[in-house]
Amino acid sequence: MITLKPGDIAPNFESKDQDGNSVKLSDYEGKKVVLYFYPKDNTPGCTAESCNLRDNYEALQKQGYEVLGVSSDGEKSHQKFITKYELPFKLLADEDKSVHEAFGTWDLKKFMGKEYMGTLRSTFLIDEQGKIEEVIEKVKTKDHTAQILK
Repeated sequence: MITLKPGDIAPNFESKDQDGNSVKLSDYEGKKVVLYFYPKDNTPGCTAESCNLRDNYEALQKQGYEVLGVSSDGEKSHQKFITKYELPFKLLADEDKSVHEAFGTWDLKKFMGKEYMGTLRSTFLIDEQGKIEEVIEKVKTKDHTAQILK
């Protein structure tokens, strides 16, 4: 369950990107961050969301944002996803779900009568001081950038 709200300090984390490099939120101090959590590489909604952010990456950068995607997929899956869709930003391989749990995005989900643990699709906009500006829980995958740059 997501309990973080605007004004809260974003939890610092350390994870690996698609190339195995260590990435910490504190590495982005002084920059604004779009931290988006998505369920799985190469699925329709996640591809639409990631490609929308890719297509508007320049506009996001002009507003001072760095983009980080997070899913529980591994580094190799992220590498293929990035290559296939030419994504210009890093994807974090949160295989142990520690980043998900810090942000409350790993939770019980229901689909067709079955319950399972999974990623709550959501985006956190974090300011230059590491404070959460906004939490977007109802993500419009095909038009996500418009929700960020409104």
